Amino acid sequence: MLPKRIDIIKKIVDNVGDNEIIVSNIGFPSKELYFLKDRDRNFYMLGSMGLASSIGLGISLNCEDKVVVIDGDGSVLMNLGSLSTIGNTSPKNYILVIIDNSAYGSTGNQKTHTEKNTNLEKIAKGCGLDSITVESLDDFEKEFKKALKEDICKVIIAKTIPYNEKCPNIEIPPVVLKYRFKTSLKNKK
Repeated sequence: MLPKRIDIIKKIVDNVGDNEIIVSNIGFPSKELYFLKDRDRNFYMLGSMGLASSIGLGISLNCEDKVVVIDGDGSVLMNLGSLSTIGNTSPKNYILVIIDNSAYGSTGNQKTHTEKNTNLEKIAKGCGLDSITVESLDDFEKEFKKALKEDICKVIIAKTIPYNEKCPNIEIPPVVLKYRFKTSLKNKK
């Protein structure tokens, strides 16, 4: 059986250290990340669906720390051009985790095109990206740990069921989150 998105996010937070940066997709993924492990080096995408991968790319091109982007299939489909740009810049410190639940999770679980014919792994490979699709928590954790150690731009598509964990809203005002995040980049441990 496929895992839930929150289980994938838990594996991410369990395996990153203090220096890795996490950029999280709009809506429920950000709320789930905040619920599991709030930290200064988390950038919660609170608006602009489809731009987490682009924001993470910009950060990765301007720092040496590993940047992990948690994105969704619906958001990636809204901004497919980002995969081409990521593939052409190929920062060695960039990991894009696409949680593919074949649904727009934050707007009511309407089906995306990955439910039928659209294959995000093939699209990512067509953009020159080292990519893999996984369907279990164990396989995800194995691939994610490997990507953290490698100096390569990596895309991991994690197939999950459409499910939104009941988590509280992020209580920190966005301007505080932004300041906290920027400060954490300057004050690297």
